[in-house]
Amino acid sequence: MMIVSACSPTAASTQTRVPVITAAPNSTATATPFQPLLVESSTTEVLETPTAQVEKPIWGDYPAPQVFPYYLGIPSPAEIIPQPKGQTNILLLGSDQRPYEGGFRTDTMILITLSPEGEVSLTSFPRDLYVYIPGWMMQRLNTAYGYGGFNTLAMTIEYNFGVKPDYFVLINFNGFRSIINSLGGVTVNVGSTFSDARDGYYPNYYTVYAGPQLMDAETALWYVRSRYSSSDIDRLRRSQEVLQAIGMKILSLDGLNRVPELFDAYKSNVDTNLSVEACLRFLPALNLLSDPSGIRRYVIGYEQAYDWVEPSTGSQVLVPLPDEISIVMHQALNSP
Repeated sequence: MMIVSACSPTAASTQTRVPVITAAPNSTATATPFQPLLVESSTTEVLETPTAQVEKPIWGDYPAPQVFPYYLGIPSPAEIIPQPKGQTNILLLGSDQRPYEGGFRTDTMILITLSPEGEVSLTSFPRDLYVYIPGWMMQRLNTAYGYGGFNTLAMTIEYNFGVKPDYFVLINFNGFRSIINSLGGVTVNVGSTFSDARDGYYPNYYTVYAGPQLMDAETALWYVRSRYSSSDIDRLRRSQEVLQAIGMKILSLDGLNRVPELFDAYKSNVDTNLSVEACLRFLPALNLLSDPSGIRRYVIGYEQAYDWVEPSTGSQVLVPLPDEISIVMHQALNSP
């Protein structure tokens, strides 16, 4: 039995009386409901609280997106493709930028790969490839440069295709015309007869036939941009043909010995991080432009991507197939 008593206050009678509980002399202790088990051990084991594992985001070490996709998820970063030591990759960009207009897209994107052995390969990327642009969102590849400049586009190419370009050359419509006009036109080796709409021609169609064709600036620009009667993939092939024609024309004008002069003449028409010293280092490889058979040409096409309509905008894009693209990129980059 428990005895409850109260302590008499030693101070004024207005103080609160606090009850004190004491045990009776003949009471027994109440057993502890859960007795701890005694474990004999020669050592003392210290139990550590496990550290929470933070899962790495799907985009890895690249900047996180500002806008998350509602439909297709963000793909994992592509594995970096090994390349021969001393190999250089230059990204040639053709933009649709017009005078007095701010925003633009890079509708032509060709990666020029110069190997240490002097081999040259051209790899074209469709403008409508739907890729992750690090630090921004899932969007068409041709919007990356306009959003964040060359650094963002280079990071986008690396993230999605496993290679980071070293240099870039950006040419707009006016620059393209100026370069071809200064060369007196270029002779393009047209792969197949091509007809498409062209302003100023009745009935709005113009045709170039297969084989070598001399083109002025306006015709060459029409040739690389038209796609109403064909596809964006075919347009990539035509862009490579014109690029090769420009290179051959420069070589025919003793361009290799006039690099500093040509660099000064064209630098106002292009935006680039190439220096004249870097151009001089690439001269041995550029000699191959005079021999069309010595250049390997690749296109990321319908075997490496598929059509998809983005539900929220209704825009048709090309969704990359990473494994198939990796096969092409390994070949283009001379991967060991």
